Amino acid sequence: MTNRHGVLDASDLQLLLRLMNEPRAQINELADSLGVARNTVQSRLRRLMRSGVLRDGGRDVDLAAIGYDVLAFITMEVDHRELDSVIAALGRSDHVLEVFETSGRGDVWCRIAARDTHNLQQVLRSILKLRGVIRTETSLALSEHIPFRAGPLVQRTVADA
Repeated sequence: MTNRHGVLDASDLQLLLRLMNEPRAQINELADSLGVARNTVQSRLRRLMRSGVLRDGGRDVDLAAIGYDVLAFITMEVDHRELDSVIAALGRSDHVLEVFETSGRGDVWCRIAARDTHNLQQVLRSILKLRGVIRTETSLALSEHIPFRAGPLVQRTVADA
């Protein structure tokens, strides 16, 4: 797969999947599960981190690097009798990255990734077809300025302890 970070092959994608499924896996375990040499895993990990495909110490994947260039935030108004089934259905979608029940202007907020705007439209249509979804509002992410982080809060907690 060619993308803005170069070429990712099937082994790269399998390695990324293993890291996401087993974030504490050691190099030897990754090599054994993929059926490759330890040095192969190490060199691929270095290349993936240098290119920015792997971020945050090698456990966070840049979705654009694997072809998901569109990031959207959806606020949904939901019939409260159907809330649990809507959340369950969202959890079955590969495109849904996270879901929150919210207060305020909507009932549910989710972050989704799509390959392009046509793919985004397909995902949005599938969400609108869910029984209980009354209305949605979608905002597109244009650029990321501060990625998800927890470090500052942990540092504050340590300082306050």
